[in-house]
Amino acid sequence: MSVYIALIGAPTDIGAGSRGASMGPEALRVAGIQDILRSHGLTVTDRGNVIGPANPWLPPVDGYRHLNEVAAWNTAVHEAVYAALCARELPLLMGGDHCLGIGSISAVARHCRDKGKKLLVLWLDAHADFNTSALTPTGNVHGMPVAVLCGHGPAELTRIGGTTPAMEPGMIRQIGIRSVDAGEKRFARDSELQIFDMRYIDEMGMKRTMEAALADVGSDTHLHVSFDVDFLDPSVAPGVGTTIRGGPTYREAQLCMEMIADTGLLGSLDIMELNPALDVRNQTAEVAVDLVESLFGKSTLMR
Repeated sequence: MSVYIALIGAPTDIGAGSRGASMGPEALRVAGIQDILRSHGLTVTDRGNVIGPANPWLPPVDGYRHLNEVAAWNTAVHEAVYAALCARELPLLMGGDHCLGIGSISAVARHCRDKGKKLLVLWLDAHADFNTSALTPTGNVHGMPVAVLCGHGPAELTRIGGTTPAMEPGMIRQIGIRSVDAGEKRFARDSELQIFDMRYIDEMGMKRTMEAALADVGSDTHLHVSFDVDFLDPSVAPGVGTTIRGGPTYREAQLCMEMIADTGLLGSLDIMELNPALDVRNQTAEVAVDLVESLFGKSTLMR
């Protein structure tokens, strides 16, 4: 079956604690994402960038920084991603900070409800992103998207897509986690999030981790990958705003992507938190594109 990929840029750092992720989409374009995916026989169309408000860089109000602007950006992302899915395209959202997962995944969840498909989200990240206004130490919404998608947050965000919650905790598998705030730990445990943290990966290996994360996928599954570039160890990917040591190596990340590709079920993708202002000669963008190439079937040998 032919794959038609829609590249969608979302150039904002509206939910982040540092500036620069707004340049992420262009860095991925400079790294050749369109031509590299086309080299694998894929049809790739760059739909340009969605448009939203400027970052006012203000302190939090009632536990949220830039709530109205975050809602505007995520609504725009939701509509762009949903339109691509309705056109039978595979949306590849190029962020931007990870608050944009609210718009992207709510659109995918809406599409799955329309089509009667099962949704499984693989959240590749150093952080659980399960904070709320009561738990957050910063008010930065890029630390909250999973909680919002599960219905915990202001109506301006939880209602994007028309259904609250957009997804249940059982629809997500978090992989590579190694930085979780104290209150967030309790909330994640009480909510029964399935988290494969770095200790799990260290003890079980990436192969068994991915087998466990993908154990219940089937032909009716829409697989969404939300790839925060800080999932990777900073020695591999320095160009992120929140580097956390002890992440997956390049080879572990490649195996992760290859095993996702092996399912043949990838239906949508986010690439988040790439910050060229903190990168070295676009190294992190090039690594991200290399890993995305593996998500779409690049392998050393024919398998």
